[in-house]
Amino acid sequence: MNEYYITTDKLKDLCHKLNAGDKVYLSGKVFTSRDAAHKRIFELIKKGEPLPFKIQNSVIYYAGPTETPANMAIGSCGPTTSTRMDTFAPKLYDMGLTATIGKGERNQTVVDSIVKNNAVYLCAIGGAGALAAKSIVSNRVIAFEDLGCESVKELDFKDFPLIVGIDCHGGNIFKRNF
Repeated sequence: MNEYYITTDKLKDLCHKLNAGDKVYLSGKVFTSRDAAHKRIFELIKKGEPLPFKIQNSVIYYAGPTETPANMAIGSCGPTTSTRMDTFAPKLYDMGLTATIGKGERNQTVVDSIVKNNAVYLCAIGGAGALAAKSIVSNRVIAFEDLGCESVKELDFKDFPLIVGIDCHGGNIFKRNF
């Protein structure tokens, strides 16, 4: 297993080097989106309307941060269960999404899409949202503010600790085939 410090703007070019089980410390711009925001994004796609952020070369973190305390960039910001977004993920990967971040397994359709699109699925540590928040240096709502914690936010990560869950070669920590 290897360890990498990667910025989001370089992640797409490095996906081929990453293997399931590798540690990644990710820095750069990341967008939050969960169930409700994904549904709205797909409504916009269907209507051909502008999206809240460019999908191409982006990273989506499946998270719904808690309210931001004074003197902090964000509240607790742990991952949510990724399978809830499995119906949406293949289309987003096909649109050029570089990575998703969450917790837990993905279905085979998502795995196939990750491989097909030279992308990656990164796993964050569940139950450690307060610790994860220490690696987030800024946070701003960019869409669907009415959704509260499920609004789309633009985060700035600084060495956010992750594990490669599924790599672009088909390696998968949940199948132990890496």
